[in-house]
Amino acid sequence: MAQVLRTPLLSPTVIRRASTGTLEVKEPLNFWGGGRVKSQNTKNAEPVYEPATGRVLCELVPCGPEEVDQAVKSAHSAYLKWSKMAGMERARVMLEAARIIRECREEIAKVEVINNGKSITEARAGVDGASQCIVYYAGLAATLSGQHIQLSGNAFAYTRREPLGVCLGIGAWNFPFNIAVMKSAPALACGNAMVYKPSPMAPLTAVMLAEIYAQAGVPEGLFNVVQGGAETGSLLCHHPLVAKISFTGSVPTGKKVMEMSAKGVKPVTLELGGKSPLIIFKDSDLNNAVKGALMGNFLTQGEVCCNGTRVFVQREIMPQFLEEIIKRTKAISIGDPLLEGTRMGALISRPHLERVLGFISQAKKQGARVLCGGEPYVPNDPKLKGGYFMSPCVLDNCIDEMTCVKEEIFGPVMSVLPFDTEEEVIERANNTTFGLAAGVFTRDVTRAHRLVENLQAGTCFINNYNKTSVALPFGGYKMSGLGRENGQVTIEYYSQLKTVVVEKGDVESLF
Repeated sequence: MAQVLRTPLLSPTVIRRASTGTLEVKEPLNFWGGGRVKSQNTKNAEPVYEPATGRVLCELVPCGPEEVDQAVKSAHSAYLKWSKMAGMERARVMLEAARIIRECREEIAKVEVINNGKSITEARAGVDGASQCIVYYAGLAATLSGQHIQLSGNAFAYTRREPLGVCLGIGAWNFPFNIAVMKSAPALACGNAMVYKPSPMAPLTAVMLAEIYAQAGVPEGLFNVVQGGAETGSLLCHHPLVAKISFTGSVPTGKKVMEMSAKGVKPVTLELGGKSPLIIFKDSDLNNAVKGALMGNFLTQGEVCCNGTRVFVQREIMPQFLEEIIKRTKAISIGDPLLEGTRMGALISRPHLERVLGFISQAKKQGARVLCGGEPYVPNDPKLKGGYFMSPCVLDNCIDEMTCVKEEIFGPVMSVLPFDTEEEVIERANNTTFGLAAGVFTRDVTRAHRLVENLQAGTCFINNYNKTSVALPFGGYKMSGLGRENGQVTIEYYSQLKTVVVEKGDVESLF
């Protein structure tokens, strides 16, 4: 068995002293059996980069078959204890974890920024949301119950809602801490254990979450972090003790996860990509519509799956809309993500930055016009020269058939398209393989509800965009995914229903 380290990944003092370009993490990043675990084979170590500087932040060592087996078995052992606890007992431990998160808000947010590149303002809001998520599901832990059903004669039946066992969470790099919480909180509330594999590009804060759960008092092994890429993910998906898989990421990888799940007949939740429409009618409050478009395109450097990146604007107000959106986009403060005044940080990696810029280059070749941004951005601070920054981009002269309008860019790129009639824009908005989100701005309340009834999307916004809450179910239509995360309905995806039939009298028999 590998050596288990009980010391924290990063001390509060080290985090508080850190600034952009100074933090180095040399500690092991795997966590199971109640502590961090040294990797057995470091020859396959891969560098993890700090987005704002381009420097190496830490080394990630992918887990192999033996380590995956250790982590899953550790989770299963903890599950046998946790699942027998009353819901109120589980809730007490989860509330303590939420308290620790609130207490460590600044430390978690800072490491999230250094590892992901988003602004400190956004990171703090994310940590607050993570704490609220655990509180929400702690509140549901004691409410899990079944039904009593009276049958004919002297018989009755009842149902029991039971945990699944070891759940596998596979996270994305755009919201590293939040996604780990979003998957683990309902799983733990239902009595499950979890093995979590973060993105290899943003591995740090999931380990901090594991340490917080351990400090809160969960059984050793209840929440484990296994580092690695596709090969490690495949080993986890195929492990016989993994009972359920929840994946957040791209459509191609989601298909592979679903295929692997099918081989073991394992339930799967998939939160995949999006190319969501945001529809702005001429009767909208223009100021709010512009703010909604900015929030729906440029949060987390545009690296948000539900962003409304196809902005349909009714033709009569297109000039006013473009004038205001260009002015506000140009005013976005780009730079050191740890500075309070920064509103846009760095993209996650050099290859991803080049990919996003490639979409803009292709859009220009296909006839789109760049109204502002869309170029590499070099901040004045010398330590940021190697960072993955770009200026937020607004494209017009777009048509539905362009690549920038059809494919998910996952960067700060807004495509603006004119429309004339309601019937036309509904058809065009739905003309996509995705169906994660949609938005409508209009003062006509009847029209607003009529539109969202006809839009093929899992989440629809009226006169706002990207306003979220843990109480709201989140998930997609079509190729944007299966199942839901957040909300009370998620309990159904982390539990199973058992029916029990009881006879109080003699058995009626035909034989």
